[in-house]
Amino acid sequence: MNHGEVSEIIASIKPVEKASYIAPKTRMDDLTKPPGSLGKLEDIAIKIAAIQGTDKPEIGKKRIYTLAGDHGVTEEGVSAFPSEVTPQMVMNFLAGGAAINVLTRHVGSEIQVADLGVAYDFEEVPGLLPLKVGMGTANFTKGPAMKREACLEAVIKGVNLAKQAAKDGVTLLGVGEMGIGNTTSAAALLTLYGGMDPDEAVGRGTGVDDAGLKRKANAIRRGIEINTPDLRDPIDVLSKLGGYEIAGMTGVYLGAAACGVPIVADGFISTSSALVALKLAPALADYLFLSHLSLEQGHRKMIELTGLSPLLELDMRLGEGTGAALAFSIIEGATKILSEMATFAEAGVTNKD
Repeated sequence: MNHGEVSEIIASIKPVEKASYIAPKTRMDDLTKPPGSLGKLEDIAIKIAAIQGTDKPEIGKKRIYTLAGDHGVTEEGVSAFPSEVTPQMVMNFLAGGAAINVLTRHVGSEIQVADLGVAYDFEEVPGLLPLKVGMGTANFTKGPAMKREACLEAVIKGVNLAKQAAKDGVTLLGVGEMGIGNTTSAAALLTLYGGMDPDEAVGRGTGVDDAGLKRKANAIRRGIEINTPDLRDPIDVLSKLGGYEIAGMTGVYLGAAACGVPIVADGFISTSSALVALKLAPALADYLFLSHLSLEQGHRKMIELTGLSPLLELDMRLGEGTGAALAFSIIEGATKILSEMATFAEAGVTNKD
């Protein structure tokens, strides 16, 4: 059943109509400034306006979903932190003490935290969205990280989060993650889709040393060799090398695009999810923003594979949705330029001939 649901969502994602860009582009060029003088802000505003089907777009309610999951590949010594940090950080998110909490407060965004696959029994924790599919993934050096059906279930749960956001009136959505070991999964996806050597795809993540980098690269080699993921089948790739939170974010991207809600990716891990989602539904690109270029070694190549450009470059590598939160401020500012600036006629300013 999950396969059918995912197929239906993918089929429902339509490109933004080319005609939808005309009115906002015309208005942007008629604002009291030289055409193009606000650079990428103009492109951002026009993209939001086209999604919304207006020349005066508005950003109202904003939300970031931070999805959490654990990774069996941590058994291979690929992370500087132990897996118990994942549930501890989830509790920190819920208490409001993490970087993502500070930045969402700063930009006036909601944050909702979901457990997709943390290897810990939270029981009933107030504020936590209980969407657990499994108690962490399996070690992908020994077999698939997830069963295909479980991976699809995580994708659908992400789709439903996006649908709920749209129902709640969210006009700008972002995703982030928490999961010790998940940079290894993201680097594995990059290795496969980028046709790269794992040594070029892995980064230091939470701060592993040189020996840790080698362990990460070797784990990815073994994972790809033993699982033989099918590049023609994004769900096969995702289930064999990904994580529950990575699959969940893939679903959030698909669901947001299906609902016509602009969606902002965070960093390296979030972009790996976006890469899978774009393989499933290329039209997602019309709704997707990449918040920043991470310090992770492989992120530049991963971004190239999406065909999009990041909004910021701040040497960040934290995750959680922190880059997406900062990008919210840029996107909202750009949108207000288009909606609130006066045209030459409105301001009584002489335009050039």
